[in-house]
Amino acid sequence: MADAVPDRPAVRTIERDWTFAEIDERSTRLANHLVTLGVRPGEHVAVHSPNRIEWVDAFYGCLKARAVPININYKYLHDELAHLYRDSGAVAAIVAPAYVDLVRGLDLPDLREVLVLGEEYDATLAAASTERLTGRSADDRYVLYTGGTTGSPKGVVWRQEDVMRAALNQSRFGAPFDSVEQLATEAAAAENPLVLLACGPMMHGGSQWILGNAHMGGAAVGLFTDPNFSAEGILDLVEKAKVNSLTFLGDAMGRPVAEAILAEPTRWDLSSLVAVSNGAAPLSEGVREEIRRALPDRFILDSYGSSESGATGARVDDGSSNGETAPRFDVSDQVEVFDESFAPCAPGAVGMLGRSGPVPLGYHNDPVKSAATFREIGGVRWAIPGDMARREDDGTVTVLGRGSVCINTGGEKVHPEEVEAVLLRHDEVFDAVVVGTPHERWGQQVTALVQRRDGSSVTEDDLREHCHALIANYKAPKAILFVDEVPRTPVSKVDYRASSELAASLLP
Repeated sequence: MADAVPDRPAVRTIERDWTFAEIDERSTRLANHLVTLGVRPGEHVAVHSPNRIEWVDAFYGCLKARAVPININYKYLHDELAHLYRDSGAVAAIVAPAYVDLVRGLDLPDLREVLVLGEEYDATLAAASTERLTGRSADDRYVLYTGGTTGSPKGVVWRQEDVMRAALNQSRFGAPFDSVEQLATEAAAAENPLVLLACGPMMHGGSQWILGNAHMGGAAVGLFTDPNFSAEGILDLVEKAKVNSLTFLGDAMGRPVAEAILAEPTRWDLSSLVAVSNGAAPLSEGVREEIRRALPDRFILDSYGSSESGATGARVDDGSSNGETAPRFDVSDQVEVFDESFAPCAPGAVGMLGRSGPVPLGYHNDPVKSAATFREIGGVRWAIPGDMARREDDGTVTVLGRGSVCINTGGEKVHPEEVEAVLLRHDEVFDAVVVGTPHERWGQQVTALVQRRDGSSVTEDDLREHCHALIANYKAPKAILFVDEVPRTPVSKVDYRASSELAASLLP
């Protein structure tokens, strides 16, 4: 892309644009510096920082050096960081100044070098060579650490070509390509390249994939560089960068953006915005309605995927939920729903969602979980990450949520995301999470943590009545606990582990 469209913007921030040529030069300089440090092909380099242009440098610079960038959650503290650094075996780290003391306080025998962003980093790049390195291969690795919503984060290992085809090709609607040179030729011919914006941090796989989708199509990505999420800041960037597609990571991002527009409908020029996309966490019907009011006549595109499967399904929201309480997606023939014996499920049956085609090699340092998740079935290799789903009569798939958080209550299985979606349809519920808690009679009971809207006096009985009107009685929460805030990860996903602990502490 740097050769085909060198002067075209590749990254747009609120401060300035960065062209493909500039990103190429910066990342090439970093790659050469990593090689001079002795970083070898296949070794891991931690990237420990909120969003800033250096995150993009580091992402591509590591790959140019045939090293592997490791996404570090910058909100982690000592024990969480120790696990992530040790599990990844990172030999070098590119670290924002605010986190240097944390990293130096860890016992990390594998870590040989720490490069601090700021003056040290700038001087390093200025002194490094701009000569492009050679020898890269489609078999070079890309590793993405999961968010750890139900357990410790795991590193998902991909071949670079596979992740390009499975996760970074959606801006081209999955069109086939034979070479990166073909992509560059297509990009050069594009008269009005898009601008995509991911609201989340680059440490999240979804944001990395938005970056890759933009650049595989020769388009720009908007990079929100404030470490604290701000709906007003996001909208400032949409206006400044003339963003065409804005991607949320669920209600926690979609709601404040919609409410900011509704509060000040004339503040921003959003005429460039054509579509709103959502991935990583569901959008509730209440938030969808707010987005429709705030941004009328825009497409709302829902997408489903995971670190282990890539982009798996998508559907344009036509404004009619038809009473559905869980997200439903159009999928390709590479997607299947399997029963416990790994036979395809009949329509209407619930099973494990799987994807074939270009899928990861496995989990880093975990052959047992790799064997359980990545399986050969009928001579075909499948990724089966643990999401439960239902195949519908029309060939679409309804995703019910992660099987590891499924609640077994009196022999009935309840998928938390389905109940959460129902709770979030109540006008006075701001946020909600559903977990299973021990029960003497039923084994587990459905327990909800609910954050009410400011000024709301909605009661447990009100919410139970609301749920009973929409879902089967056994799915409705037996216990409803009102909380100040629902536990979520730094990228807005529900933190089921923390939610279960909080529920246990609040129950009598």
